Amino acid sequence: MANIEYSEQEILRRESLGKLRELGIDPYPAALYPVNATAAEITAGYDPEKGNFAEVCIAGRIMSRRIMGAASFGELQDETGRIQIYVKRDEICPGEDKTMYNTVWKRLLDIGDIVGIKGFAFITQTGQLSVHAKELTLLSKSLKVLPIVKEQDGKVFDAFSDPELRYRQRYVDLIVNPQVRETFVKRAKIIATMREYFNEAGCLEVETPILQGIPGGATARPFITHHNALDIPLYLRIANELYLKRLIVGGYSGVYEFAKDFRNEGMDKTHNPEFTCMEIYVAYKDYIWMMEFVEKMLARVSMAVNGTTVVNIGGTEVDFGGTYRRLPILEAIKEYAGVDVRGMDEDELRATCKKLNVDIEPSMGKGKLIDAIFGEYCEKHLVQPTFVTDYPVEMSPLTKRHREDSTLTERFELFVCGKELCNAYSELNDPIDQLERFEEQAALKSKGDDEAMFVDYDFVRALEYGMPPTSGLGMGIDRLTMFMTGQTTIQDVLFFPQMRPEKALKKEQKLSEEA
Repeated sequence: MANIEYSEQEILRRESLGKLRELGIDPYPAALYPVNATAAEITAGYDPEKGNFAEVCIAGRIMSRRIMGAASFGELQDETGRIQIYVKRDEICPGEDKTMYNTVWKRLLDIGDIVGIKGFAFITQTGQLSVHAKELTLLSKSLKVLPIVKEQDGKVFDAFSDPELRYRQRYVDLIVNPQVRETFVKRAKIIATMREYFNEAGCLEVETPILQGIPGGATARPFITHHNALDIPLYLRIANELYLKRLIVGGYSGVYEFAKDFRNEGMDKTHNPEFTCMEIYVAYKDYIWMMEFVEKMLARVSMAVNGTTVVNIGGTEVDFGGTYRRLPILEAIKEYAGVDVRGMDEDELRATCKKLNVDIEPSMGKGKLIDAIFGEYCEKHLVQPTFVTDYPVEMSPLTKRHREDSTLTERFELFVCGKELCNAYSELNDPIDQLERFEEQAALKSKGDDEAMFVDYDFVRALEYGMPPTSGLGMGIDRLTMFMTGQTTIQDVLFFPQMRPEKALKKEQKLSEEA
């Protein structure tokens, strides 16, 4: 067994655990506990004149206790909130044996223990709604001490607010910071609302492979693994786009998927190597139709989650209702960077980047050079929802060429508060053009661009059978949740964000202290 050091309080809790067992009390019983009410239901529905909730059975964590001789008050927390409990010695110990109250309740139970209470709701003399315990059952003994928040003289003590600890020990965060639970309830509501919207539009929810022989559908560095039985390399998907479009080829009129995608790239406040992306593809539609589809969807999501289309994001009021601005990307660069890059070749773009003090890499082609200028000069100005449209062909290897200008594509990205929220196309369905685009990506990969796409010959073969005109959309669910809940970091909308291993972190801290 690992050599683990325990604090003095943790040692005392383990001693209590042993004493409970000596008393014949199982601290982790397996029996069903018949919960029939929650804290929120009692708080919202109790009527003293009706005398309802006369036979209550609730369960939750002890979050506070006030022992007063033969009677005590405590606070019980379940998933829905907290409620006061009243524990009287002669009620839970009606006979001569007062062990359950005098020994178990007063001495061996602790803050954080999970208990069941059977009794009835009532109003105390001070007007506090409470549950009068007739029976108390230990359901799970807590061996760790909860960081219960305390306030004294206007100062807060023991608040579990350190992000490093909160993200590593999300289970503790959820217990002591109930507002965190609400964020994830809203996340679930966002997904449910989107799913309902897509189903009403006649689209089918599907599942596609996570392990892929070719990591296609995006420009990103993949995670790679090895399949022993087949003796082949496999990649964790970076996108599910190419599989979903194969299904459109197969005859479905609309498909969508909430997918876990993986990209072996940097981490920051808006990026996690594992993330959730929704992609939807609808036959016989184009990117103009998709803009309107997205506007209506986001307005509906915002209303479902917040009751309004106006959301406060980092102190800025953002309105997801109405019609969003349409801004061609080359016009955006001209407006915010003061240069017209239309028609520039790669050398001219490199010179422009140098003139504008935009950091670039030798492996970058025309698409990434234009994107670098846009990212440096334009994104920060796009606060209210804005569709940036009509990207150059070099930036969009899976997108249909623009119907009025073959150097551009029918693509848009939606930006909110300077961040990309979604990406959409009129999908490229010309197999010859698609193969040429893939080969251009392969040339970039040979120059050292490890994010360039692989050539997916099977996808080209699928297009050769014929794919109808199609509009596709990819939207990051994590970032959408950030916007809809007012969070500023992606870690706050992921239950378990990727973190540096604790041992490595402690080693770094030790080296830093020694230095």
